[in-house]
Amino acid sequence: MAQQLLMPKATAIWLVDNTALSFDQIAQFCRLHPLEVKAIADGEAAQGIKGLDPIATGQLSRDEIARAEKNPAHKLKLSEPKVRVPESKRRGPRYTPVSKRQDRPNAILWLVRNHPELKDAQISRLVGTTKSTIEQIRERTHWNSANLAPMDPVTLGLCSQIDLDMEVEKAAKGRPLPTAAELGATLESAHETERLTHHEREEEKEIDADAVFAKLKSLKSSPKDEDEDDQY
Repeated sequence: MAQQLLMPKATAIWLVDNTALSFDQIAQFCRLHPLEVKAIADGEAAQGIKGLDPIATGQLSRDEIARAEKNPAHKLKLSEPKVRVPESKRRGPRYTPVSKRQDRPNAILWLVRNHPELKDAQISRLVGTTKSTIEQIRERTHWNSANLAPMDPVTLGLCSQIDLDMEVEKAAKGRPLPTAAELGATLESAHETERLTHHEREEEKEIDADAVFAKLKSLKSSPKDEDEDDQY
């Protein structure tokens, strides 16, 4: 992408006020009409806009301005930026090399079996395929289903382990909590629960009764033993 001037009108104001450049030179550099630059110089346009120093922003050098002031035919050129900002890439389907495209069905089968929580769009992003192909592999209607073997897409080089972990984590966050039936647990019926509670209460009653009778026997035997000791 071509480098562009920041705030062209504010830059034009600064150049009009601080340089001896011609209106045509400023207009060419700031991509304005020469009459608009003349209106700025006359105070008829861009009132209230603060000038922007292109030297401070690194878009022009003092030598470049001096060269243009000496030669009215010289066209100002933007300075090369000191830091290159990489252009953002458009998000789209992952590109898969031709040599690895034959492995995609095996990778899809592996993802479908080992990570059923993944959505079709996530699988498509990981291995660069279409939703129709994923659906065919899910339903075993793919033309080569008989020969497919599940293979890890990371091992095949179709995606990185970091990308796979991120997609799995996203899918896990949106997945509902497992039900008791999915966990293998079954709830007992109300009848079974009441029967179990009644049985426990009966056992408690038997234990309490035995404890009470044992205590009474010990109390009765204590006075008799004391009388026998007095006789001797």
